[in-house]
Amino acid sequence: MTIEEHRMQAATLMRALGHDFVARDLDDEQLDEFTAHLEELHRIVARGELRTRIVPSGALEGFKMAVPSEDSTEKHQLFSDSVVSGGANPMGLGAFLWREGDVSVMQVSLGKAFEGAPGRAHGGIVAALIDETMGLVLAISDVLAYTVQLDISYLAPTPINEPVVARAWLEKRDGRKLFIAAKVQVGAIELASASGLFIAVDPQKFLEHLAVSD
Repeated sequence: MTIEEHRMQAATLMRALGHDFVARDLDDEQLDEFTAHLEELHRIVARGELRTRIVPSGALEGFKMAVPSEDSTEKHQLFSDSVVSGGANPMGLGAFLWREGDVSVMQVSLGKAFEGAPGRAHGGIVAALIDETMGLVLAISDVLAYTVQLDISYLAPTPINEPVVARAWLEKRDGRKLFIAAKVQVGAIELASASGLFIAVDPQKFLEHLAVSD
C-alpha cells in the first residue's frame, strides 16, 4: 500500500466518523471518552511534517489530466486533497468521477454532515459538486481555467445517503471564455441545473509558483 493509499484509507474513516457523529446522540460519558481519543489522535497527527502542494516542473510543459471512461475498472478521484473529489481529504465529499465521451460525471452519496434542511443536502454542497464537475470538463478539454460565474436552479430537494450524479459539458467557447452547463440527478429525477462561465489561463503562469525541480 502506498502512502497515498494509506492517507485515503485514513481519510475515509474520518469522513465516516464525522457523518456518524452528526447522525448519532452520545451521552456525556461517551463524549468524554470520544474526546480523549481524539486528543490523542490529534497529537499523533500534529507530530507529522507540514505538507505543501507541489507540481513537478515537467508537468508545466503540458497541463492535462486523463479522465477515465465509465468502464474504467477502478474508481477515480481528482487531486487527493480536493474537498470535493479528493479521497485523502477527510473534510470532503469523496466524490468519484469519470467521463462519458466529452461529458464529465461525478457521483457521491452525501452523508449526514452535509445536511441542510432535515433530510436534504445543503445547497452549497450541491453547488460545490456542480463546480467540481464543471471543472472536470476543463481537464477533458485540455485547458486550465477558473470559475467566474455559476448560476444554479434548484429543482428538487437533494437527498442525503443516496447516490447523486452530476454531469457537465462544454456548450461553447469564445476565446478565453468557456461556457459550461451541468445537471444533477438522483435516478431519473433532476435535482438542479446550472450554467457556468470559466476563463482560461496560461498553465505556465498559473502553476509556476508551485513548481519544484524533478
